[in-house]
Amino acid sequence: MEFLGVFVLTISFLLFIGLGTPIAWSIVISSFLSLFVSLPSIITATTIAQRMATALDSFALLAIPFFILAGQLMSNGGIAHRLIRFAKTLVGSLPGGLALINIISAMLMGAIAGSAMASASAMGSILGPEMKKEGYDKEYGAAVNITSSTIGLIIPPSNVLIIYSLASGGVSIAALFLAGYIPGILTGLFLMVVAFFWAKKKGYPTSNKSNIKDVVSSFIDALPSLLLLLIVIGGIVMGLFTATEASAIAVLYALVLGIIYNEIKINELSSIILSSTKTSSIVLLLVTCSICMSWVMSFENIPQALSLFILNISGNKLIVLLMINLILLFVGIFMDITPAVLIFTPIFLPIIKSIGIDPIQFGIMMVLNLCIGLCTPPVGSVLFVGIGVVKTSIEKVIKPLLPLFIAMILSLMLITFFPQITLWLPRQFGF
Repeated sequence: MEFLGVFVLTISFLLFIGLGTPIAWSIVISSFLSLFVSLPSIITATTIAQRMATALDSFALLAIPFFILAGQLMSNGGIAHRLIRFAKTLVGSLPGGLALINIISAMLMGAIAGSAMASASAMGSILGPEMKKEGYDKEYGAAVNITSSTIGLIIPPSNVLIIYSLASGGVSIAALFLAGYIPGILTGLFLMVVAFFWAKKKGYPTSNKSNIKDVVSSFIDALPSLLLLLIVIGGIVMGLFTATEASAIAVLYALVLGIIYNEIKINELSSIILSSTKTSSIVLLLVTCSICMSWVMSFENIPQALSLFILNISGNKLIVLLMINLILLFVGIFMDITPAVLIFTPIFLPIIKSIGIDPIQFGIMMVLNLCIGLCTPPVGSVLFVGIGVVKTSIEKVIKPLLPLFIAMILSLMLITFFPQITLWLPRQFGF
């Protein structure tokens, strides 16, 4: 490991972030400066350009823009309203019913749309005014919406799990998708427990209990939307199509469904496609810059040095996992989830393998860990969407966020130290 190159990479990256430089440019400029210490300027520039260009030369990455487009079509196709109505018939009569509805709907919407920000925006816009009308504190509603919206990044189909598969060198996407179900549902249940007791303590109102007819009616109305999950995940697991092919099928299904529901007009398609293109461009720029930095780190032998450092502190599996979790929690505060996965997966994966941890388990652990970072300042994108929708401030939303953070961390610890939670379902399908 070249000490000077590592020093330049670290200091320049932190400096650019501190100056408010966009994360993608901070990554690629600091990578260039680090490599420039070791190589001539022409070779450095050529190498950086080649690494950025070849980073996107992946069939699996095509799934990301397709799933983003499918999510946009779903968001505009009246899906959120149907999911909320279905969730309301299930838990609306319980204490904190609207908060529980938010969590269940966000889990379903996040899984279908594959975007935490889309889920936070949709749920906040629809349920925020209703919660305020029923007497809920808007900060409490925002906190529930912010944390629950991230669960869709664990419950498949998830763009972040596809990115982890790429960064890890080919961990099965189907296995990762299957592995995400139980941890995602477990995290959602923990959030629901916190929301339940908080609402009971505050004495928030409840809705009337739904009868069987209402439950069945709302389920039938939401069923076409829920079938997307079965088609996409079922097709991948059964080997009928790849994740990329599944993403294209999801786009076609979402478009047809939106037209049938009469929620998407043909003349609206151009704006939907443009919006998804902008989102895809941001994500893929982060991908290409992050892969470039990951290569520079490998060139400087940073993964090997960090592995040696951590394993020299302790060879105990539980201690090593705890240290990695603490590092990722810290990283998540300052870095968005996509570059964090791409940069730190190659660093931690050799350590994980050396202590006998399955890469599938580590992938879910890593994504859930970094999901917490999406809800924390100063970078948390979902946090800012959540408070923006209900027009409140970070300072006011921190208090109701804290118990929900504890619930997410408790779920993270269970997933970290009990691998069966993550691996049981993939094992049942032969992964």
